[in-house]
Amino acid sequence: MRLATIRNGGRDGRLVVLSPDGSHYAQPAVATLQAALESWTDVAPTLAAITDFPHPLDPADLAAPLPRAWQWLDGSAFESHGALMDKVLGITPEKTGRPLMYQGVSDHFYGPHDDVPMPDETLGIDFEGEFGVIVDAVPMGITPADAMAHIRLIVQINDWSLRALAGPEMKSGFGWVQAKPACSMAPFAVTPDELGEQWRDGRVAMDLLVDWNGQRFGAANGEPMGFGFHELVAHAARTRHLVAGTVIGSGTVSNANFREVGSSCIAERRGIEIVDEGAARTAFMRFGDRVRMEGRLADGRAPFGIIDQQVIAYTGEQS
Repeated sequence: MRLATIRNGGRDGRLVVLSPDGSHYAQPAVATLQAALESWTDVAPTLAAITDFPHPLDPADLAAPLPRAWQWLDGSAFESHGALMDKVLGITPEKTGRPLMYQGVSDHFYGPHDDVPMPDETLGIDFEGEFGVIVDAVPMGITPADAMAHIRLIVQINDWSLRALAGPEMKSGFGWVQAKPACSMAPFAVTPDELGEQWRDGRVAMDLLVDWNGQRFGAANGEPMGFGFHELVAHAARTRHLVAGTVIGSGTVSNANFREVGSSCIAERRGIEIVDEGAARTAFMRFGDRVRMEGRLADGRAPFGIIDQQVIAYTGEQS
């Protein structure tokens, strides 16, 4: 099952269920994805039973599948990315055996084709291609094994970053605020069965194709996560309940052979250049630049649809 949200003038949009080929949709009785997640065990069978899709889909009408969420928690589960960044920054992190995670902006997710306003080109504008999951209500102290059943939907995310602000905020000892503006989501949230065998051990075992200004930048695979999503969910819920609609991200998709498959963010490419050549050559994004992200299954399908966005200068108007 693939779900999307159509813009209707409200903050949460209108939930729709996609036809198998993604060309048409149906409007279920439940109005929003948040409402569906809050009663998932009752609502999901009704959504899955829909067979009549009378409305043609216009991609321009699509918001993020969850336009705003109660909580957005982002991990850093790809060890190759973390190890490279630590080497570049000269950091020797404490080995805790626990996932890394921070809490980011959740009151707004950009739609898949929205222009993304940024305040200043000098802040190191970067994209970060990720996969993520959306859970229903998760009880505090849940085990990773039990957490798997609470992963209801899988999504594709662009976690925008401002690198010039990230370092100083990290060194403060608190965490990111200014360095992490709102994220973007690909148009379709999918149930795990939509990925078939490429959803395994709590991991999205598919390539994430990233193009920057029309040129292929990366094609890393999501399977080599040091912690699966079920483990990230359990980590987040260790001392608190997670409300239905909590979104949890994988962190930048990265593979150990990043020199061959490329990267999902500019900072990693710059890190490789620093290690290999002594200095970074690749600049960060400029106003007018475009980034395109597409998670692709082995059979060529793109179950999440496509993120295709342009960075623009912020003009003082609230999106």
